[in-house]
Amino acid sequence: MKIGIDIMGGDFAPKKTIEGVVLALEHFHKDEKLFLFGQEKKITSELNKYDFNNDLIEIIDCSEIIEMGEHPTKAFKNKIDSSIYKGFEYLAKNQIDTFASAGNTGAMFIGGYYTVKPIRGVIRPSIATVLPKPNGNVAVLLDVGANADCKADVLYQFGVLGSLYAQNVYDIKDPKVSLLNLGEEKTKGNMLTQTAYNLMHGSKDYNFIGNIEANNIFESETDVIVCDGFTGNIVLKQAEGFYNLVAKRNKLDEYFKRFNYENYGGTPILGLTKPVIIGHGISNEIAIKNMILQSKLVLQAKLTSKIMNTIE
Repeated sequence: MKIGIDIMGGDFAPKKTIEGVVLALEHFHKDEKLFLFGQEKKITSELNKYDFNNDLIEIIDCSEIIEMGEHPTKAFKNKIDSSIYKGFEYLAKNQIDTFASAGNTGAMFIGGYYTVKPIRGVIRPSIATVLPKPNGNVAVLLDVGANADCKADVLYQFGVLGSLYAQNVYDIKDPKVSLLNLGEEKTKGNMLTQTAYNLMHGSKDYNFIGNIEANNIFESETDVIVCDGFTGNIVLKQAEGFYNLVAKRNKLDEYFKRFNYENYGGTPILGLTKPVIIGHGISNEIAIKNMILQSKLVLQAKLTSKIMNTIE
């Protein structure tokens, strides 16, 4: 198993990404290896502070960095010696099995789309996240930012992608799928959600159970919540903001602690021919470690090949 990680990606790189790498290496075996993409001198300087098994890593020197505020397409096209570009180059050539970054999300999406490319039959790859439930389970929410504008057939396919993710990574059998809407009735919503509902209703591809309203997303029986990326990103950011508010007021309990992004580390772009994991820009060492371990989990679940077999 060969996992690539962008060491220069994230607000606290390379210090926190290296700390996360060292923590993740404690869970690696001799047949697993981490490929570190970034500026070799900076990487080596940080690594020298720790004791670890050198046989488990390989450094790929990259002179350039795609910064958070850069235009994704222009930066990916022009910075061909950047850690993100080289990571995708290795992934496309099968020199690594997966690639992860807490850096520029747009550049990661563009890189995945134009190098490893979408699975044949996937209309638009999607970014998913998980929302914790009080009963200890999670609900998968997608899309959360990759596709701000969607058509009904795209939302329909998100149901397929989300179901496969829930089933194979989170061991949810026969996941229940809902469409995020402003009412439970099938006639509610705008033209997009009404059309999507008609497509999803009675689907043989997954277990669609109807519309879901935003006030029920944490306590409903649904396992997969489908929406466009504009709406999903707002839901995600609101959940993060609510967690921060509760934390500042010292009101965290075991349930609210599960809203901490550090616990999940990253999430895959669903629908690409290779596993690509995106982390939060403000990731600390714990989040980076969990992003790497999430990469292992996605590979072990063979999620990409299962999506490929289902869609194609």
